Amino acid sequence: MTTQSRIALITGANRGLGKAAALRLAADGTDLIITYRSHAEEAEAVVAEATALGRTAVALRLDAGEVGTFDAFAGEVGRVLKESWDRDTFDHLVNNAGVGIGAPFAEMAVEDFDALMNVHFRGVYFLTQKLLPLIADGGRIINLSTGLTRFVGVGYSAYAAMKGAIEVLTRYQAKELGARGIRVNTVAPGPIATDFAGGVMRDNEQVRAVMADQAALGRVGEPDDISGVISVMLAEQTGWITAQRVEASGGTLL
Repeated sequence: MTTQSRIALITGANRGLGKAAALRLAADGTDLIITYRSHAEEAEAVVAEATALGRTAVALRLDAGEVGTFDAFAGEVGRVLKESWDRDTFDHLVNNAGVGIGAPFAEMAVEDFDALMNVHFRGVYFLTQKLLPLIADGGRIINLSTGLTRFVGVGYSAYAAMKGAIEVLTRYQAKELGARGIRVNTVAPGPIATDFAGGVMRDNEQVRAVMADQAALGRVGEPDDISGVISVMLAEQTGWITAQRVEASGGTLL
């Protein structure tokens, strides 16, 4: 009997942490549905890489901050599940899509606050809700948070507050979805060298040096540091873990 491949849906996987997670899971033998808001060519490149690893992969457009589009998106997910896998469900949801907007508390604009809220909390809340009928019993949900919910970086009050809400939401989801065997956990990266927030952690050597000095492991994280954690949290061996916050920050600001 042929073993059914696992399928993971990863939001915002055309670049950065989402891309790294997608390709790590593909290497692990997991098929993919990835989303992108713009830069379709990047998403198709990720699909091509996953396909080269022997996996089935599909890219769908999604604006993670536009709740009004989620019904249609769920319909698209149902369609590609049937067409590409002859299935009605997928196994893992990774809520990764994000936007980087920073400002001191006294200067945060309402429109920027709302943009953060729509993507990082409201969007995660209602997208997961819409996709619940398509998530297989016994599946996994990973919500991405940030080390900034534990330590403070000036200018990130709104962003970190949204992620703090995600960490509380994770525990409630774990409790309410546990009857279906769905495990829900948070992965909280520390400073990671991606293009997030303009790529400052990747490209600014002064910032990198400061953050490396504040980490027990003496460096800034790389996308593969986080993709490995996501892979482990989706593995069968970690099936007894739910409702937990797993920080992957290299020991930043201990």
